[in-house]
Amino acid sequence: MAHYAFLDANDIVVEVITGIDETELLEGVKPEQWYGEFRGMKCRRTSYNNNIRFRFAGIGYTYDEDLDAFIAPKPFPSWTLNEATTEWEPPVPQPEGMYSWDEETQNWLPYTIPTRV
Repeated sequence: MAHYAFLDANDIVVEVITGIDETELLEGVKPEQWYGEFRGMKCRRTSYNNNIRFRFAGIGYTYDEDLDAFIAPKPFPSWTLNEATTEWEPPVPQPEGMYSWDEETQNWLPYTIPTRV
């Protein structure tokens, strides 16, 4: 059993399905190609174990052909993509402990647990 992600015209994941094992053929064609042709969409295999393409594809993720990677949505406008790890990185490294990113100040703020009223 393998998983396959379907991409829209902008290489955004719109659906992920469970399909046949990637080593099997469908009508003599590799599954990635067969599923893509059947749906009329680009199709890329993805892995729950993160064995290929860096991470399991989620709806809304982008497939980067050059990096051959699924990339999560950008969490904040100021963050940049580390192409070696395909992870988004903040402009300021996160300190140890529980912090949350504040885009307005471009810094980390100590995380506080909300109190009930």
